[in-house]
Amino acid sequence: MIVGNPLYRNQAQKLASPGQGRQLTFTCLQDASTRTGETYNMPEQPCAAGIMSNVRFPTCWDGVNLDTPNHQDHVAYPTSGTFESNGPCPSTHPVKIPQLFYEVIWDTTPFNDKSLWPTDGSQPFVWSYGDPSGFGTHGDYMFGWQGTSLQDAMKANCYVNCPTLQSQSIQQANQCTKPVVVQENIDGWLPALPGNNPVSGTNPSTSIAASIAGPAATVGAGV
Repeated sequence: MIVGNPLYRNQAQKLASPGQGRQLTFTCLQDASTRTGETYNMPEQPCAAGIMSNVRFPTCWDGVNLDTPNHQDHVAYPTSGTFESNGPCPSTHPVKIPQLFYEVIWDTTPFNDKSLWPTDGSQPFVWSYGDPSGFGTHGDYMFGWQGTSLQDAMKANCYVNCPTLQSQSIQQANQCTKPVVVQENIDGWLPALPGNNPVSGTNPSTSIAASIAGPAATVGAGV
């Protein structure tokens, strides 16, 4: 299951996809508990506790296909409202499914000194696929639950601590690694983005409201 599109570079492209407005956002963390002030684009000011990417997956299923060729068309977002507000599913996707929600925190605090930022005032961060705007943020999900474990957890209606599931610590989870497949330098200061991807698009303004008005700043040096 895939949500978002790495080629998007403006709000119009993003909102043309039904439901994706609120579903793919950023939070400028003031502390670890910050959950307000979401924006469609990259935050335009230093974030005291880093930047959090919010990726909410579709919660309506067509009831027929377990997957589709583009890994998107078998699911959809509510036609209005949100999953949390019990928004209705479209007639084409009438079956409600649990919400999958990623919160990914990026430690951008080493770059909170604005003297390190581009001189034009634009924010310095660029996604590895060449997006300085944030509108191209996206998420992938591949089902990997063993046997009936997910169904058992849903039937138990448990939250965080689920007695029907075996859990592990973050330290234990971090011991699970995958061998490097592509030999490429991705650490430290790099002369170009991984894969030599070009930077494309511009940095939009700070807020969702301002972004709708359309002003944009030219992207400066990427980090």
